[in-house]
Amino acid sequence: MKHLKPAVLALSLMLALMVGFATTSAQADGHGGHKGGLFVNITTDDTWAATKAIMFAHQKALKNGFKPVAIWLNVRGIYLAHKQRPSHTHGLMKSNIQDMLQAFIQDGGTVYACQACTKAAGLTPDSFIDGVKMGSEELILGLLSDPNVKTLTW
Repeated sequence: MKHLKPAVLALSLMLALMVGFATTSAQADGHGGHKGGLFVNITTDDTWAATKAIMFAHQKALKNGFKPVAIWLNVRGIYLAHKQRPSHTHGLMKSNIQDMLQAFIQDGGTVYACQACTKAAGLTPDSFIDGVKMGSEELILGLLSDPNVKTLTW
């Protein structure tokens, strides 16, 4: 029995360390292994800024396991997804903004257009490239108030 006590103590200590390490690792990313999400707010139709925003949302967040990843086009940003306004292709980029948005959507990202901004610009939901969804107050506020979703704005 005397030899069993040190073995049980050592086993208990090892188990406590393993549980502590697992808890610390889960807390390190803030979500128990889940990376959380990203809400990217784009208010401009400046294609240089928009290219950076879309690339960050797609390449840095979505492709690295962040979920959900949503792009919110509002104010002048709604023009980026307007079918009749093809965008400029910047510098070393091989795709224009609309192609970038569609690739983002195809990979699992979501692009929302502001309903009020769409109406104010004289556009309709049919004015946008395929895959763009109309954002509702409940949807957008739900993302913004989610403690696991961070927000970036361009």
